[in-house]
Amino acid sequence: MSRAHHYHQPNAPDTFAEDPESDIELELQELDPHKGVQNGGFDTNTHGPKGHVAAEEDPIPLRTLRPGGFRISGRRTRRFGANPDATDFREGVGVGVGVGENSEVEREDSSESYNIGDATPLLNEDTQGNLRSNGLGLFGSYIHIPKFLSRSSGYTNIDGSGEEPEETQKSATPRSINIGQHPPPRFPPNAVSNAKYTPWSFLPRTLYNEFSYFINMYFLLVSLSQVIPDLRIGVLWSYIVPLALVLALTLGKEAYDDIARRRRDAEANKEPYTVLRLRDNSKDPRQRKGGQARALKPQRAARTGSASHRRLDAIAEEEENLGQDGQNDIFYANIEVDEIGIRSRDLKVGDVVKLGKGQRVPADLVILQSYTTESSASAVIPTNKDLADETQSPSNGQEMGKTREASTLGAGEEVEGSGASLSISEGAGIGETFIRTDQLDGETDWKLRLASPLTQKLDPRDFTRLTIVAGKPAKAVNEFVGKVELSPRTSSSLNQNRSQNMTAPLTIDNTAWANTVLASSTTILAVVVYTGAQTRQALSTSSSRSKVGLLELEINNLTKILCILTLALSALLVGIRYYYVKPDQKWYISVTRFLILFSTIIPLSLRVNLDLAKSVYAWFIEHDRDMPGAVVRTSTIPEDLGRIEYLLSDKTGTLTQNEMDLRKIHVGTVSYANEAMEEVASYVRQGFSNAFSTDVNQPTVLVTPATLLNAASTSGTTTRTRREIGSRVRDVVLALALCHNVTPTTEEEDGHTTTAYQASSPDEIAIVRWTESVGLRVTHRDRHSIALQSVDSSRIAVRVRILDMFPFTSETKRMGIIVQFWQGSESTTSSSAGSGEIWFYQKGADTVMTKIVAANDWLDEETANMAREGLRTLVVGRRKLSSQQYADFASSYKEASMSLQSRDSNMAQTIRSHLEHNLELLGVTGVEDKLQKDVKPSLELLRNAGVKIWMLTGDKVETARCVAISSKLVSRAQHIHTITSLHTASRVSPTAASDTLSLLAANPDSTALLIDGDSLSYLLTNHRHAFISLAVLLPAVIACRCSPTQKADIAILIRAHTRKRIACVGDGGNDVSMIQAADVGVGIVGKEGRQASLAADFSITQFHHLTKLLLWHGRNSYKRSAKLAQFVIHRGLLVSVCQTVYSIATHYEPNALFRDWLLIGYSTVYTQFSVFSLVLDRDVDEALANLYPELYKELTSGTSLSYKTFFVWLFISIYQGTLIQYLAEFLVGSATDGRLLAVSYTVVVINELAMVAISVTTWHWIMIASILGTATLYIGTVPFLGEYFNLAFVWSWGFVWRVSAILGISLVPPYIVRVVGRTLRPPSYRKVRGV
Repeated sequence: MSRAHHYHQPNAPDTFAEDPESDIELELQELDPHKGVQNGGFDTNTHGPKGHVAAEEDPIPLRTLRPGGFRISGRRTRRFGANPDATDFREGVGVGVGVGENSEVEREDSSESYNIGDATPLLNEDTQGNLRSNGLGLFGSYIHIPKFLSRSSGYTNIDGSGEEPEETQKSATPRSINIGQHPPPRFPPNAVSNAKYTPWSFLPRTLYNEFSYFINMYFLLVSLSQVIPDLRIGVLWSYIVPLALVLALTLGKEAYDDIARRRRDAEANKEPYTVLRLRDNSKDPRQRKGGQARALKPQRAARTGSASHRRLDAIAEEEENLGQDGQNDIFYANIEVDEIGIRSRDLKVGDVVKLGKGQRVPADLVILQSYTTESSASAVIPTNKDLADETQSPSNGQEMGKTREASTLGAGEEVEGSGASLSISEGAGIGETFIRTDQLDGETDWKLRLASPLTQKLDPRDFTRLTIVAGKPAKAVNEFVGKVELSPRTSSSLNQNRSQNMTAPLTIDNTAWANTVLASSTTILAVVVYTGAQTRQALSTSSSRSKVGLLELEINNLTKILCILTLALSALLVGIRYYYVKPDQKWYISVTRFLILFSTIIPLSLRVNLDLAKSVYAWFIEHDRDMPGAVVRTSTIPEDLGRIEYLLSDKTGTLTQNEMDLRKIHVGTVSYANEAMEEVASYVRQGFSNAFSTDVNQPTVLVTPATLLNAASTSGTTTRTRREIGSRVRDVVLALALCHNVTPTTEEEDGHTTTAYQASSPDEIAIVRWTESVGLRVTHRDRHSIALQSVDSSRIAVRVRILDMFPFTSETKRMGIIVQFWQGSESTTSSSAGSGEIWFYQKGADTVMTKIVAANDWLDEETANMAREGLRTLVVGRRKLSSQQYADFASSYKEASMSLQSRDSNMAQTIRSHLEHNLELLGVTGVEDKLQKDVKPSLELLRNAGVKIWMLTGDKVETARCVAISSKLVSRAQHIHTITSLHTASRVSPTAASDTLSLLAANPDSTALLIDGDSLSYLLTNHRHAFISLAVLLPAVIACRCSPTQKADIAILIRAHTRKRIACVGDGGNDVSMIQAADVGVGIVGKEGRQASLAADFSITQFHHLTKLLLWHGRNSYKRSAKLAQFVIHRGLLVSVCQTVYSIATHYEPNALFRDWLLIGYSTVYTQFSVFSLVLDRDVDEALANLYPELYKELTSGTSLSYKTFFVWLFISIYQGTLIQYLAEFLVGSATDGRLLAVSYTVVVINELAMVAISVTTWHWIMIASILGTATLYIGTVPFLGEYFNLAFVWSWGFVWRVSAILGISLVPPYIVRVVGRTLRPPSYRKVRGV
């Protein structure tokens, strides 16, 4: 392969050294290396002490051995070895392990793909770091039957032990996967689950949550006390029914929410996928001759009986199979491959999935093959009819096997040594595809993925010969260690050299994790290796938790105060009673009865009212016409939407659309943007529209940098300055059209062929699309050449040969390419060495390119201007190379690439010394990452509302900075303080972190922080308290390169440190952990999936809906619930105060004033509707809420429901309850004929309705109807209350005037105080309303 791409091609590993003295036990592969390699997947070459391959000798037939020749008795292992220390997983996968003289080379080659983050080493090493091995039982010792037909599982644990691990450990250990076999049930199902409960955990968890609230536990104890006769007050059902009703409503709502989650999960789990079904279509395989009968013997039978019998069976089978060469070909010819459609949840480990462009990856996969859209049409899955010719000549099985094996290997592939490893030439048989991982790790760049060269050109029938060895499930999304093994198709005689298992390592480049998306126009075949809870996505996602609103916690604290008040009041009355009366009743019974009488102080109906109110708020949100598609998934925390102080937001797909657009280009003397791009297009037409021939039949003259503008551009009417500008514009457009890694593809859309581009970065695609829009299209790109077409003439204008390519990395922040231009016409081109111009083009970030390009006086100023506009800047330069200069560079670069020590740094130094200096500065481009609709005003509105915004992204630092500026997350008055590579800096200077924090603390109010993931981890590890104490004070924080786990940790840390409400918003699967860790999780339905939406508490479709969700719905929910809670508490206190006065009047007897229906009816039928109608109240309309976001800011202090407001309502309740009961007894007397009860109860009911009317800010017709309707209902039910009231007295004028007088004294003073207070100290909402 040309050096232009440097795609990682894993080298096949050498085989492992065995101890030459370890001959205690004769292993099967020592006698016949072609047997016994398929179990463990190891290569069978052996090395001498210095790592040289031992000469292969004729194997010893098994029939010449004594059955008792083995010295170790007992059951022999069928795993990797009997000794746990004999081998390990890293040896098993064959990555990064070398022996003898080649060890350093192999470790160096594998370092790029082998990064282990676990603390536990994967290698057993001695003190010198050398591999330990005792040579015993390194490999399995049974003859491998075709995995496809084996009844026993092909999924063996690679744990270095001969015994099965515990069942609880099976699914978390490394695995060996035989493709085509169904896995055992120990692997989890491939199902998405966001449910909080299971059918078994629902009742225990919900009941525990409910009774963790003090109010519910209190009423449970009160209800249970009514079973005791001495404590019973009234009928038992009057206490049991309210509590049961509360629990039923709450549990029903939780069940409804969880069922809704399960239904949404079911939709995702039903997503259809195409799977290749591999099966044997022979009717009676046992009728086949020779080895085919043996192939179908159950493997479990080989595990029974003594070891000697198993060895005798193996010898007999081998002797029976001698001379049956090629019979295995018949077996593989009978494999049938079908495409079937199954649901996502039904995918199993070992299934081969077929995916196309735009499809979501349903599980963690290893890519086997990849085809372009064009070539995949010809890659038809073979059927049985296609196999007919292959089975016509079984007598020549050996030759047929060789031919078919040769067809399996691509061009340039060869079997080395004894066939245990592969050597793949450059580019041969390696399928490429691109995936999008922004739903997994938040990175917007496309990722290149490769099929293993061992599997790329296999016939799908041969997939049954593959074994995938994979490590145990892990969180690391950027790491994977495994290997693929191809077993031989033929079985030669024992007297000849045999084909053996071929192996190739697997790295992260060969995988596609769940919830990534296939981005390129390719079709891939991939095998499932991890499913469900063991996928990278699931392991990086925290489990859902039951969220409790801050308002409920505050109310829970208030109920504790009410309980203390109740206990104190009961004790006081009992004490006074015992001091004056000396009753016979025991004091603790009296205290308990008073506690039961005053239980209305702690209103049980409070939870019912609040839960019902939450459902109303959810209905308002879901039916808001300005928020189409909004869904409330957790209806227990809508009030928290009104008290958010920190907003943690993802970038990609949340703030931005991840759609790039080149908006501006500067060429040194002039800048082009918007309509001025037409002038750029005119220059391009002049330079690349085939000015040398107007005849379409004539060959096109190819353009090179040395080619002058066409004759039209050099006419006398064109000034020299304009010609110079045109030449510079042409040069920069040509540079941008060549310096990239974009590959054009053709697609069929509605019968029309369109050109699409695929690349690892959307920036690259945006630039190439721009060059096409101005007249220069990329029509062809492979690893060796690029062709550019003039859009105006539709003819090829430029052809270049790619000599070298240096890809963009986060460390270098630039990319470059060396090309050689083809000269002459399109029909007679010359690109041989030395005949074409050689140019080096480079583009990169201004921070690094400033030191590389030649001196100039405009670059810094122009890049600063573009940065202020929020554009992502790229500086473009070039340099011409002579043939000798390139030859010198190529020689030095090759030498640096072969170095064993500091290879990367040597290669970078070679590029710097030969290429990266005094580049001709061509221009600067400004690319805009398109923002979501109304992101700028939304962020400004939230910032004015007092919300501190953190942007957490997995993207690059430069990208995050540009988006923070363009979205107005960081205002113009704020300075961006950048912290990167702090860990490295701290090694040089131990005080680097402290100094950085000191600079940040100098002016926190006007400073925004930009920090990368490594620096963030370092600060949280070593300076956690100092950093978080400072960071929460900043108006904005931008954290880059954050993993999903880091995002969740930041959310948890802010919650723990500030104890404030935080909201997290995101749209991807990588945001799920952060969303679930927040107090309020908001998911945006993204283009790539609904993972975040399904896991969130609230789901919206656009980011700008968040402002209305918080500033309008959140504010109303909190204020309404606060007012509702205070009225419910007031309602209970009013009755308890009346009871206290009545008890005092009856000589402190613990007898009930209102009992049975009067008590239940008061809190339900007679006051419920009017009090609950307060959920419709609002102090300002939506326009004022958006115009004055400061109204939201004052809610964060919790002034609507605080200890101050609680004690105000407590005083009002004591005042009104005392006057009502005292005046009733004063005006009526202590008569027991029902007159006192009629007056006091009627006043209590009407007083509550009047208090609701007084407290209403904005009337709604339902409020009026509920108040008037409740009053009418009460009057209508009075005739049915003869058991409690004196009805004759009720219908008299004496009753009317007494009730009216008491109501006037009870209501007028509180109303006057309220009016005076509003006048002297008007609340904020009255100020903005002007009332």
